[in-house]
Amino acid sequence: MKRLFRLMSIATLSFTLSGPAFAGMEAFGPGPIIENYGKIAKIDTSDPLSNRARFKVSFDMTKPAEVGEINRKIDSLARFINMHADAGLSPKRIDLALVVHSKAVYDLTTAERYGAVYDGADNANAELIARLSELGVKFYICGQSAAFYDVEISDLLPGVNMSLSAMTAHAQLQQDGFTLNPF
Repeated sequence: MKRLFRLMSIATLSFTLSGPAFAGMEAFGPGPIIENYGKIAKIDTSDPLSNRARFKVSFDMTKPAEVGEINRKIDSLARFINMHADAGLSPKRIDLALVVHSKAVYDLTTAERYGAVYDGADNANAELIARLSELGVKFYICGQSAAFYDVEISDLLPGVNMSLSAMTAHAQLQQDGFTLNPF
């Protein structure tokens, strides 16, 4: 048994040492649509994307970004658009929505409201949200979370909608043909 364990350990170590090399963040760069956000890696695929594909995808966000930083979930929307455009799909064939609840609601508030909560800090998400809104991305705040965190419609950035709840927003998006992205 000890011999088998030793052989398995050597095989595992050998595989680990000879495994693929990863390029890391150096492989990622600006995309073709939203240059300063949503960095992507160029990929040669064995399953090419049809230029007639159509995406209707919703995302869910509960975690706020570190104060003054871009929320990774919001940046994921830019990455989704950039990587699919880079693969040849027109952004007009991509409909995205973000449903936000919990304390993450502050990441979609005006400079005044965000600064009041975070000691005068700037909301780094505002520019990206504006750019995504211009591309037709829909943003929904959970009204129940907004009530809990004392966020009103007037506190929301342009293009951000107040929904009755996150559950309601997701149900309506699903009825409209959106699939929920699991990450």
